[in-house]
Amino acid sequence: MEQKNKLSLSDVEWKEFVIGKIFNISGTVTTHPSALINGGKTPRITCAATNNGFENTYQNQPTEKGQVLTVDSATIGFVSYQAVDFIATDHVEKISMKNGNTMNRYVGLFLVNAITYSTANKYGYGYKFSQSRIAKQKILLPVTAEGAPNYAFMEAYMKQIEEKLLERYKNYKTLIFSNLSGGGVKPSIKWKEFMMKDLFYVKIGKNIDGNKIDKLSGKSAYITRKESNNGLDGFINFEDTDNFLNINYPVITIGNETAEPFVQNFPFFTGTKVNILIPKINLNEDVLFFIATSLKMHKSKYSYSFTVNSTRLKQQKILLPTTVDGKPDYVYMANYMKALEYKKLQKYFQYKGLELDEKKTYKQ
Repeated sequence: MEQKNKLSLSDVEWKEFVIGKIFNISGTVTTHPSALINGGKTPRITCAATNNGFENTYQNQPTEKGQVLTVDSATIGFVSYQAVDFIATDHVEKISMKNGNTMNRYVGLFLVNAITYSTANKYGYGYKFSQSRIAKQKILLPVTAEGAPNYAFMEAYMKQIEEKLLERYKNYKTLIFSNLSGGGVKPSIKWKEFMMKDLFYVKIGKNIDGNKIDKLSGKSAYITRKESNNGLDGFINFEDTDNFLNINYPVITIGNETAEPFVQNFPFFTGTKVNILIPKINLNEDVLFFIATSLKMHKSKYSYSFTVNSTRLKQQKILLPTTVDGKPDYVYMANYMKALEYKKLQKYFQYKGLELDEKKTYKQ
């Protein structure tokens, strides 16, 4: 098989562009919650900085055309690509191509990353990414010999990224299939309540002032109380190595006020408002994802006035599957998560029109 030439971001010239000069900036029609019709296939896009801004689908007729970027102008300026026609909440702005041109998915995803990189930590509740600021925002883009945005390169580069990821997914899917212990998930199993303090050591992070550190140029993950992006709030360089946590990974982190649990696989920094759950025995990430999901079921009971501090977290009970002797069945949990992931990857491959031979080994 002939080896394709790999594209690199250093293969092209780059130039700074003002968004409003090369794209159309506009608002969206607000579909009020009282007007929503449950069911249907029309996606509703919100200001949420998760899941591409997607909230749910409804029977409402779309008010906005797809193949555009949407921008949250209410909070942190989250940017996402919308492939299909949609409805929106208030404070959702649009960035579209000029002269009636369309923005395909690959170009759209490249632009999402370019804008996100250029606006990192710049916008927030006190300085919103409004239409006027979107129009004035500068971004770096690859250019053609004539100095115009090089959309052909953007598309080809993102396709290359996708192909590489698909190969990794094929490898990973095969690995998941081969690692299912005992033929998969048991058809029936008993459940029991366990107290968190019996399964985990609970530790809190060390005091770091997030407003006084550079979160853009560092190399170490900075985990906070954020409810999205696995709690990641940037990468920092912190000279005081005592602030690194001397623990084994993976672990679960959970913010005091948000009560959103995340699994962390690598060393990180965090502040005092984040609890760290360290397993009393070595557990892999599949098991911790299962436990984090069970823990998340109790999220609604916590709030800013009733935080999930370390004392309450130790006393928190969760339901877990058990072995015949009444202990947590970690093999079942790992198998369940592997099987769930396998099914999702299977659906993704079907969506992409791909087939996978379970007996074949795919090389990365």
